[in-house]
Amino acid sequence: MLKGMERLGRKGIPVGCRGGGCGICKVEIVRGDYRCKRMSRAHISVAEEARGVVLACRTTPQSDLDVRVLGKIQRAVMRALD
Repeated sequence: MLKGMERLGRKGIPVGCRGGGCGICKVEIVRGDYRCKRMSRAHISVAEEARGVVLACRTTPQSDLDVRVLGKIQRAVMRALD
């Protein structure tokens, strides 16, 4: 999913380690089907994962997704849209 976000061409979408270790790409999947690889519990708790909070770099869409950006990435995206 992170690769797709990068291809949008918007400035300010931060990319960190690309392997789930930094937590910069934390998002909430609001709607849609996806699969996730293992994520660090330092960044995504069991409760968060259960409600659709994931790391974009560890997530593969299985359908169209509605995504809400969170944390550091949210601030960067909002600046890019202004």
